Amino acid sequence: MNITPAKEKYTKIAVAEMKKKFSYKSVMAVPRIQKVVVNVGIGKIVKENDKIEEIVTALTAITGQKPVKTKAKKAISGFKIREGMEIGVKVTLRGARMWQFIDRVVSATLPRTRDFQGISRKAVDTGGNLNIGLKEHMIFPEISPERVKHAFGMQITVSTNATSQAEGLELFKLLGFPLKSE
Repeated sequence: MNITPAKEKYTKIAVAEMKKKFSYKSVMAVPRIQKVVVNVGIGKIVKENDKIEEIVTALTAITGQKPVKTKAKKAISGFKIREGMEIGVKVTLRGARMWQFIDRVVSATLPRTRDFQGISRKAVDTGGNLNIGLKEHMIFPEISPERVKHAFGMQITVSTNATSQAEGLELFKLLGFPLKSE
């Protein structure tokens, strides 16, 4: 089995440090990452199939998994959205693919971002989940900028089973996420 550096950091360093800092009685009580969701909104280009296909192809290359199209749950007349209309594309990663994606984001993608100062501590919510918004998908090493016809942004959500923002911040810090210092 192929163990990634992020998973190894979690099992060897993060679990022990978190157990000591938050005085958990069991290893199973230590917060862990449950899933990573990569989401792209296609609201403005909903009728342009060639651009949507480019997004699906790029998201497949970035995550290694075929994306699912998301539909609107309710109609919003101000945005010209009807119920059931396709308004986004998302990928939910779990297991080995999740750990590989986290490795690539932390070690290769975020350092390639122009003027990157670190992830804001406010990006971790009260439930201990991390939300990162990226303006361009071209910062991923899997994407060749010469072939890109249309740039798009995306949101990456790293969901944990942490119960507080402090637990989430500590977990992400121990996993090597480049968080801004206070």
